[in-house]
Amino acid sequence: MNYSKTYGTILVVDDNPAILTAVKICLGNVFERIITLSSPESILVTLGQEEVDVVLLDMNFSLGVNSGQDGLFWLSAIRKKYPDLPVVLVTAYADVRLAVKGLKNGAVDFVTKPWDNDELIRVLKDAIDKTKEVIPLQDVEREHIKMVVDKCNGNMSKAAELLGITRQTLYRKYQP
Repeated sequence: MNYSKTYGTILVVDDNPAILTAVKICLGNVFERIITLSSPESILVTLGQEEVDVVLLDMNFSLGVNSGQDGLFWLSAIRKKYPDLPVVLVTAYADVRLAVKGLKNGAVDFVTKPWDNDELIRVLKDAIDKTKEVIPLQDVEREHIKMVVDKCNGNMSKAAELLGITRQTLYRKYQP
């Protein structure tokens, strides 16, 4: 497949140097920059210094431990500080319960090693594209109006005044 370099930066965190090399080869024609870390300890520092579009995060970093708890810990840390940054989890130890737990904790997807290159690329592109979806202005306006009406405890006159529109316009735009 031919992939144009339309995607910015990916941060790949995995303790296996062979995996980091394989990811660089696989994604070299997809991302402008590929940042790799062999240890998760500097994830938050790196994210604070770099503009990253997606994180590919291994689930296991402790030698001999394959519970995925390391990955879930770092997923949580990333989500707290960067809630809109998509994180895709990756592990050699496919476990449906672990995948579900990761997704429930904010991961956008889950890939198992060894991966299919086209599938990995699709998952990463989808993760980025979903965060860049455009919400129609009408929907944003409707949500804002609902929030203001709620804040005014349903007082439409007060809400219209706060929004700088007439009550008639507010009634037309307001759809609970």
